[in-house]
Amino acid sequence: MEQPVNPRAARRALAPRCGAVLKLPAPAVALAILVAALGAGKPASAQIPSPTQVQQLIRQNSGLIRQRIQQYGLTQDQIRQRLQAAGLSPNLLDQFMDSTLTGPTQVSAETMRALDLLGLWNVQAEGLEQVRVDTGLVVPRGVLPEGETGALRLFGLDLFRGRTTLFQPILSGPVPPSYRLGPGDLLVLVLTGDVELVHELAVSREGSVLIPQVGQLFVSSLTMEQLGSLLRERLGRAYSGIRTGTTRFDVTIARLRTNQVYVVGEVTQPGAYQLASVATVLNAIYAAGGLTERANFREITVRRRGEVVSTLDLYDYLLRGDSKRDVILEQGDVVFVPLRGIRASISGAVTRPAVYEIQPRETLEDLIRAAGGFRPDADLKRIAVHRLVPAADRAPGPVPRAVVDVALKAPAASHDGAADGTRDPVRGMAVPPLGLLDGDSVVVDSVTEPAVSLTVSVVGMVRKAGSYPWREGMTLRDLVMLARGPLVGADLREAELARLPQERTGGQLAEVLRVPLDSSYLFERETGGQYLGAAGLSFPPAGSAPEVTLEPYDQVTIFRQPQFELQQPVHVTGEVRTPGTYALTRKGERLSELLKRAGGLLPTAYAEGARFYRSRESIGRVDVDLRRALERPESAADVNLQPGDSLDVPVYLPTVRVEGAVNSPTSVLYREGAGLDYYIDNAGGFARNADKGRVSVRYANGSARVTSKFLIFSSSPKPGPGSVVTVPAAPPSEPLNVTSFLASVAQILASTVAIVVLLTTRP
Repeated sequence: MEQPVNPRAARRALAPRCGAVLKLPAPAVALAILVAALGAGKPASAQIPSPTQVQQLIRQNSGLIRQRIQQYGLTQDQIRQRLQAAGLSPNLLDQFMDSTLTGPTQVSAETMRALDLLGLWNVQAEGLEQVRVDTGLVVPRGVLPEGETGALRLFGLDLFRGRTTLFQPILSGPVPPSYRLGPGDLLVLVLTGDVELVHELAVSREGSVLIPQVGQLFVSSLTMEQLGSLLRERLGRAYSGIRTGTTRFDVTIARLRTNQVYVVGEVTQPGAYQLASVATVLNAIYAAGGLTERANFREITVRRRGEVVSTLDLYDYLLRGDSKRDVILEQGDVVFVPLRGIRASISGAVTRPAVYEIQPRETLEDLIRAAGGFRPDADLKRIAVHRLVPAADRAPGPVPRAVVDVALKAPAASHDGAADGTRDPVRGMAVPPLGLLDGDSVVVDSVTEPAVSLTVSVVGMVRKAGSYPWREGMTLRDLVMLARGPLVGADLREAELARLPQERTGGQLAEVLRVPLDSSYLFERETGGQYLGAAGLSFPPAGSAPEVTLEPYDQVTIFRQPQFELQQPVHVTGEVRTPGTYALTRKGERLSELLKRAGGLLPTAYAEGARFYRSRESIGRVDVDLRRALERPESAADVNLQPGDSLDVPVYLPTVRVEGAVNSPTSVLYREGAGLDYYIDNAGGFARNADKGRVSVRYANGSARVTSKFLIFSSSPKPGPGSVVTVPAAPPSEPLNVTSFLASVAQILASTVAIVVLLTTRP
């Protein structure tokens, strides 16, 4: 009987006991479990699968490989080009990429090599590839090792993180003229004109190609430009048309070779890598998993035959897009990433706070420029540099830091008008040439927030109330202008000024002053020079009020004119002579006065059906007796109006609508004094499913009443003109469940018998 496989146990079973771990790609986890199952009960050293076992597992789990290829990030054509450039058949992986292909999966040694080339399956001839345990610390995003500053990230560390083809070499398209040929390249020579020939020329291990009728040419280490000159000379000896121009030739590279390069030092996975011959230093670093947090980002060297041929500064690429030192690698090149150099962090009001690596010649200004410069809210007065105290000057206890206070200043102009120095200032400020030490932490302060800076505030009848920065000599007029002037209805006779007190021993919080204003605070003039303002109080003439100088934290209150209000609308619709929107003339205006202004009711109006709505506080419909309000003005029925009230007077309708559970829903002519039964009978009477106890009448004014019953007494509302009688339907009754009923009866009888027996048997 097969036992279930624990994935964690399978991983432990696959790990050899020599201190190394197996590097398995993501889809290989499921296959690793199968490998562990095959080797159950064997020693750990015997559980490493052989190539034959791995081939069998790939055949049985081809769906996992197909899924991994779909997630790889390259198209099928790009994968074929990469295989061809590596000297493999471009169609090796078609059986995994094309789901329409049927038949058993063919897994050869070349297929496993192709999977290994793409990083989909790391298999060598002797088994799974072993990788040293200590391959470099990969710092998670947003986390720094001990000794770094806060939560700042190391600039550039995430460049090579993640599964991406960002730094994969481009294998399609022409190679540059500076490309140097080498063993493994496949050339295509095309002759056209007097001679039509095509030759495939493979560069041999010795670095030569053999051209029919021309001979052997040594091309290793030649650039494509040099190859063209050599071919023109040698082909001209065999084909006279080359010299006369009647025969032309073209040479291209059909398949790129692979070079073995070595990536060592502070990379995630140092080792030897097979890369395309057009791969650069960035491609090699990406193949090695990127840099560790201990790496030197500024001095990545390329050694060729023992000599340094190039030094790459990643900051040139990251900050300025300069990749001229990202050279193309050759066979046997060594890419060496040394340990980190001087690092300093910068935080605060800069565009890109992070930890940066500093060259010995670079200064504080270079660090600020690398961080993108100052933000607009930076306080461009002083910068604090927190620095570790040298060991000789440290006192006992924790490692102390000293603060270097760096003052910024505007650059001085030279005699010809240009600023001193050879570099442009950073946001208009000159940064002193301060050298940086390892571990320095630079803090750029932001400008003080209004809540903690010197401010003054204005409230009340102004357009933009709030706090504003205080400045020396600021006046009340300046503050009102910042608040965009007073609102309509402001009292410009005087304002209240609350000021922090000089004496606080008695618990006083503010001193209140009354300061004079005048009409000039309106800030808006007519053509004739008169100040504009709403009708109301007359203000003192312009220039009569002295200017009031403000102090920090003053609060100014601009008052509203006593009892000042703008016009408030009410609405009248329906059967009145002049319906529309009217403005209240005074507080306490009544309903009868509004109807009088609207011309009174028309002969077709139905006063008893008037509907009155109040929008204030979302009150809604209010029952009013309009006829009584008109007959007895200023009585309780003649309600006081409020802003937003509306009155709708309907037309007289001499009908009553009957609907719901009646046999013939219809409209019945109103009959004075007739009761509810009269209208229901005229609608065909109650239907079979009618609920007679819940009949309701909705009157024309919106009110509603229902039938009521108490003991043997009942009352029914009388419909009026324009009313609607609604007869609801009774809810459907459920049929009697005889079985459940008999079971309940039997249970009750059994309980009763048990109680009787108990009582009769008691002594």
